[in-house]
Amino acid sequence: MPIATVNPANGETLKTYQAMGEEEIERRLQLAAATFRTYRESGFADRARLMRRAAELLDEDREDIARVMTTEMGKPVAQARAEAAKCAKAMRWYAERAEALLADEVPDAADAEDSGAAAVRVRYRPLGPVLAVMPWNFPLWQVIRFAAPALMAGNVGLLKHASNVPQTALYLEDLFHRAGHPEGCFQTLLIGSGAVDDILRDERVRAATLTGSEPAGRAVAATCGEMIKKTVLELGGSDPFVVMPSADLDRAARVAVTARVQNNGQSCIAAKRFIVHTDVYDAFAERFAEGMRALTVGDPMAEGTDVGPLATEQGRADLEELVDDARRTGAAVLCGGERPEGEGWYYPPTVLAGIDREMRIHREEAFGPVATLYRAGDLDEAVLIANDTPFGLSSNVWTRDEADVERFVRDLEAGGVYVNGMTASHPAFPFGGVKRSGYGRELSGHGIREFCNITTVWHGR
Repeated sequence: MPIATVNPANGETLKTYQAMGEEEIERRLQLAAATFRTYRESGFADRARLMRRAAELLDEDREDIARVMTTEMGKPVAQARAEAAKCAKAMRWYAERAEALLADEVPDAADAEDSGAAAVRVRYRPLGPVLAVMPWNFPLWQVIRFAAPALMAGNVGLLKHASNVPQTALYLEDLFHRAGHPEGCFQTLLIGSGAVDDILRDERVRAATLTGSEPAGRAVAATCGEMIKKTVLELGGSDPFVVMPSADLDRAARVAVTARVQNNGQSCIAAKRFIVHTDVYDAFAERFAEGMRALTVGDPMAEGTDVGPLATEQGRADLEELVDDARRTGAAVLCGGERPEGEGWYYPPTVLAGIDREMRIHREEAFGPVATLYRAGDLDEAVLIANDTPFGLSSNVWTRDEADVERFVRDLEAGGVYVNGMTASHPAFPFGGVKRSGYGRELSGHGIREFCNITTVWHGR
């Protein structure tokens, strides 16, 4: 894929970029390593001051960067503004809390004495330059939720962003530069995916984090495994949205619409499989399909738009294949299901019912505004359907029965269980998955410690 801004609302190529050559990559790696040697010695107060300044600048730039994101990947501009605001919030959250999250830990005195020590403490030290391979769907948030904790821990960042959001990628480097971070503290590498492997093998790069597809995750994990380097992977998701008889159906159906079409349906943590108890299936299906039909699809720069175009032409083609395969093999289309006429990579909000295990859409992630409906006879069957996927990112459960809640929390194979609400990331809570959705955690104290050298400091008597 060329490094270019291509407007998905009309397919127009607005700007192209030349990939960095070997000399420029080498210069930036040298700079990252040199900057780390001094930046790691900075105090939390200095890092917090710089991070707060970056948040202030992001707030000032919110309208402009929102329009850049919408132009590059098609999300409704109101959602792009909200994404920028969320990033500034996370930056302030880590500026305020990083020192406490990484404070020295003192083991139990009896254990220290038993080891023969006069004192023992555990210290969190930064690892060094970390490569972040990031996707286009949340082009600011995906990066900031890595960068804010990593920089506050004393690491330096190298960003390989998706090739269709180069302006957003360059903005991020400029943001940290304008905030006063040392040169080389956060750098954007305008490179294609073919250049990633060599960078991962470079000894100056100490760790990597990737949010993206399963094949990309496998490639990064394989190289880092060979090189014995720490990785965090956040990969695909096909999250279940389970509705039980005690649920508030009206609210569940309203939230279900948002949960499926946020970011034009292009979100790893979007609810994708809607598993409904047979007692309330028909009532929920009617409300849900009605809500999906009522959405406004159109120009993502218009304030009233609910769903804009998909980010890439190939992404729309992949989604169409899944829908067509389901229709051919017996699925019922409750709404949508047909590509609209006209320019741009639009696809309508779609609800498919009668899904079975042989359909591709049951096994694969539908990355767009397409929902699948399942009927479950009881809680056990709902859990069985929910876990019948290679993914395990998050989950949504709607019930007012506490016994149901405890069963779902015990049995759902996912990194999160959201009860009577939709999955959303927040800086205070750990985020990540199991199975083929990846490993490791972002955000919260768990996220900031992922790229730290957890060091035991033992003092003899």
